[in-house]
Amino acid sequence: MKYPKYIEAEGVYLKEAIQNIKKKDKNYLQPFFEAITNSIEAIKILNSSKTTKENGEIVINLFLLQDYTGKIEFDRIEISDNGIGFNDTEFKRFCNLRDNRKRFFNKGTGRIQFLHYFKETKFFSVFKKEQSYYRRRFVISKEFLKTKNGIIRLDGYEKNDPEKLTIKKSHTTITFKTPLDIKEREKYEELTVDELKEKIIHHYIAYFCEHKRELPKIIIRRILIDSGFNETIDKEETIRRSDIPEYDKDIPVKVNYCRLDEDDIVIQDNFEEFLLKSFIIPKYELNENALFLVSKGELAKTITLENLLSNEDIDNQRYLFLLSGEYLNKADGDTRGEFAIHKRDEFIKLYKNHWDKKAEIILEDIEDETNKTITENYPEISERKKKKERNIEELRKMFLLNEKTVNSVKIRINDSDDTILKKIYKADADISARYDAELKHKYELLNELNPTDNKYQEKLKLEVNELVKCIPLQNRTSLSQYVARRNLVLKVFDKILKRELEKLRNGGRIDEDLLHNLIFQQSSEKPEDSDLWLINEEFIYFKGFSEKRLYQIKIDGNKIFDKKFSEEEERYLNSLGEKRLSKRPDVLLFPKEGKCIIIEFKAPDVNVSEHITQIDFYANLIRNYTIDQFQITTFYAYLIGEGIEDRDVRGRVTRFEHSYHFDYWFRPSEKVVDFSNIRNGSIYTEIIKYSTLLDRAQLRNQIFIDKLEGTK
Repeated sequence: MKYPKYIEAEGVYLKEAIQNIKKKDKNYLQPFFEAITNSIEAIKILNSSKTTKENGEIVINLFLLQDYTGKIEFDRIEISDNGIGFNDTEFKRFCNLRDNRKRFFNKGTGRIQFLHYFKETKFFSVFKKEQSYYRRRFVISKEFLKTKNGIIRLDGYEKNDPEKLTIKKSHTTITFKTPLDIKEREKYEELTVDELKEKIIHHYIAYFCEHKRELPKIIIRRILIDSGFNETIDKEETIRRSDIPEYDKDIPVKVNYCRLDEDDIVIQDNFEEFLLKSFIIPKYELNENALFLVSKGELAKTITLENLLSNEDIDNQRYLFLLSGEYLNKADGDTRGEFAIHKRDEFIKLYKNHWDKKAEIILEDIEDETNKTITENYPEISERKKKKERNIEELRKMFLLNEKTVNSVKIRINDSDDTILKKIYKADADISARYDAELKHKYELLNELNPTDNKYQEKLKLEVNELVKCIPLQNRTSLSQYVARRNLVLKVFDKILKRELEKLRNGGRIDEDLLHNLIFQQSSEKPEDSDLWLINEEFIYFKGFSEKRLYQIKIDGNKIFDKKFSEEEERYLNSLGEKRLSKRPDVLLFPKEGKCIIIEFKAPDVNVSEHITQIDFYANLIRNYTIDQFQITTFYAYLIGEGIEDRDVRGRVTRFEHSYHFDYWFRPSEKVVDFSNIRNGSIYTEIIKYSTLLDRAQLRNQIFIDKLEGTK
């Protein structure tokens, strides 16, 4: 036979088949894990045919080129084992995609990861055939697919000369060279022996713990190659039994099958039994708490550990949980860790219109039952769960959340308050959607009522009562959240004025920015996201700007001060060392054409009366210097502070009056001069205390809360 010889696939279009087996992008060590797994299995197969069993040996050599400056470049990684080798049976299996005759729940697709990560992967294998040793050399690469329907090139197959055979045992070396991704190449260059040892132990911890006594000797070396191609072992480590942690508990976990009955998931009596293996490891040895699904002895997929944050520890210990079982081994996909186990919504979608509604295990049920088992067996973790539940209850009361909705939502230990609320709001929206049809039906029944009917009033009352039952189901939660959020804002407002916030307790000053940002965030252009309702409910619906320089203000994409000024106008706008169009009013709102609302905030310790003319000044600039299409003639102004004296306000030769009923000062109308003498504007102004705003807003909001809670 002439070599090299390309081995083409039969009965399958390899290019398409390989594209369907995805690269595990998140794990740059995946091809090496696949090779190590193959080595472990090769040693197992060899032992199964021998009466005297040996643990075997796996050697991982990381070769790096080092120049005279010390610069490191990746050269290759070699993984060797003294397993059965690529004899005729194993090589034939290797050549056939999806050949799973190797057992160990193999899919026969792990080698595809080699193609995704490296330009080529070389194999050198010595194996025993009858009473002689043979060697086989071959290469796999996606490059071959450009001209062949194959990925394997056989470079040699011959019988070994017994006299020249240096190692008189079967063995295999896999060589990875030329990474396809430059970022992965850089990671290989930075890889240390200690890091690789740690990652291998972590990846195979389930298998290593289960097979501690028959664990192969695993040697890891970092080898430097100098410019003269001399090789030096820079660092060497061995994975020993003492490196493998002892597990704390073995706990069975039962998970029931589910079947879809119409649109409902029904739990079946039959179940699968899984095994949960738990570890308690010092925090300096385990980076984070985790719960993994295990496939064929390898960590395959992380799932949610509900009642422990990933980075927290309990008494300087962290927790690792590994869930394994035959069901997981069989469900593992072509790309290791991609399980054929559906999530709840996927399960419903799959079988909703399917005639053959099979029973399956649902991923969320695996998570739920496993976490339940963990909580039952570890009181210290159970306490974390109770703490989480107390926090959720506080949120429920604070935001007037529907208790049934809260209980129906899946909340994780690492969910922030923001995430928890989003989940609850989404659940409410889903519930509301289910009542749309019922609500529509009630309205249709109202249309059928006849006012001339003797029992019209009785029927009307009955139908209205039924209609009202539907409306709260759809809208109560949304209204509750809206009112509860406002209630929180009012509490913060109250704490600021009473100096109860942390930053104010030790004599900190209540500055203007604190109150300004509470009501309308500085630099914002979204009144709809503000709390301007504290001043007036309508203000959140207007276009507006907070703390924006006048010359920067745009409405509908047009700068309102973008006009060509006369020489005299330019002189005035920049006279006395001032840049008047660089002024920043606290808040400007534009309700509709020709109108403008100006709001100024003052710190509580400031005498507000000394700033009465500030708003008039802003109104004058807007009236006289905006472009023609934004001719504002009507102004409404609000000067808000706490340091307000009646005689200071009314005694400054102004026309302000005090409204005793609502406790504020107002000036009905004042002229805003138009220097071009075309049309003067007018301004209505109010001066009001923060405490008065708070009292009014609290009263308005409390009415809603009383109605929602049924106290009024």
